[in-house]
Amino acid sequence: MTVRQVVCLVGGLGTRLGPLTRNMPKPLLEVGGRPFLDYLIDEAARFGLQRLLLLAGHGAGEVVRHYAGRVVGGLSIDVIVEQSPLGTAGALANAAAALDPVFFLTNGDSFFGFNWLALVPALERDDWTMHLALARGVGGGRYGRVETREDRVSRFLPKAESELPINAGIYLVRRRILDRIQSVPCSLENDVLPPLASEGQLLGLAAEGTFIDIGVPDDFARSQHAMPAFTRRPAAFLDRDGVINHDDNYVHRPEQIRWIDGAREAIRWLNDAGYYVFAVTNQAGVARGYYGEDDVKSLHGWMQGELQGAGAHIDCFEYCPYHPEGVVERYRRVSEMRKPGPGMILKLQKEWNVEMDGSFMIGDRDIDMQAAAAAGIAGHQFPGGNLLDFVRMRVPAKRRNPSSR
Repeated sequence: MTVRQVVCLVGGLGTRLGPLTRNMPKPLLEVGGRPFLDYLIDEAARFGLQRLLLLAGHGAGEVVRHYAGRVVGGLSIDVIVEQSPLGTAGALANAAAALDPVFFLTNGDSFFGFNWLALVPALERDDWTMHLALARGVGGGRYGRVETREDRVSRFLPKAESELPINAGIYLVRRRILDRIQSVPCSLENDVLPPLASEGQLLGLAAEGTFIDIGVPDDFARSQHAMPAFTRRPAAFLDRDGVINHDDNYVHRPEQIRWIDGAREAIRWLNDAGYYVFAVTNQAGVARGYYGEDDVKSLHGWMQGELQGAGAHIDCFEYCPYHPEGVVERYRRVSEMRKPGPGMILKLQKEWNVEMDGSFMIGDRDIDMQAAAAAGIAGHQFPGGNLLDFVRMRVPAKRRNPSSR
């Protein structure tokens, strides 16, 4: 099952921030020169999600004005407004008709630098209702703690200084959660999650990463530099044919794809380590008339769906359709976008705010290494075999989160 929807709770009052939220909902407060919610939207789009549903309450008019009907990176945005305070679970019940069978749910006033798709492989099982992202290493005594046994949440503990993780406010949810909301107002955290934990219906996945809760003044101040810093990170640039899938001569249909051993796992590993992951691929078959750009885009969309099932994603597929000997006139040209030129790498650097220090290219041919050198990044030539093993031997595993705590 492919997950396409994310639901975001943006209706809280934000009383701890005083006059800042008197007329403006917390998620729309400016952080690093843009609304905090924009960072969450960018993350959802990165993970290939297609529909965002904002559940608004306090300051709903501002949410509608800023976001209703927008499309960001392929993510279409709709807003549902509650007419009176319903609580976090009540807001879900109010949106019941618009919910997919499975969806991501996130708080609109907190951010966790975490690979959301790591929650998806658990869909192979049907023995849970919600899968929670848990943040490790969050200090202080203002957060409740989460106790787990193996991969299940066993109970929620009161606020305390502890080494146990906290609920990070990112969930993968089955629609049957609505059966647990019998009346409103209803709190997800107080009324729904604890009984589900006692019944063994909650899975939990703990990870380290940047955690920001702008509902408290200290974190709101910290977010002004932490959030812009988080979006600047190194990248893994991967050749496609010969690195992600076998190079079987002008591959352009799903049935032609043979994944390299360990490729999906390697991409998941890079996602979890905090790198942007890009595919940069020469597609001379377009210039030669063997297939069109729509075929390339369709194949890449299919590959993203397959990767999601493994808890992985590629942030962007960049391809070059040009070749100096192409038979299709509009694609017959010399282009710096075509490897060994660095054009695709440099284009992605600019568009994604990539930190080139620590970025690298993995390819199977000399032209990949030449493109890496021309762009000023390291190049690792893949000789074949298992890509995950290759990546683990050459790439630092430490998550590159400048503000993790």
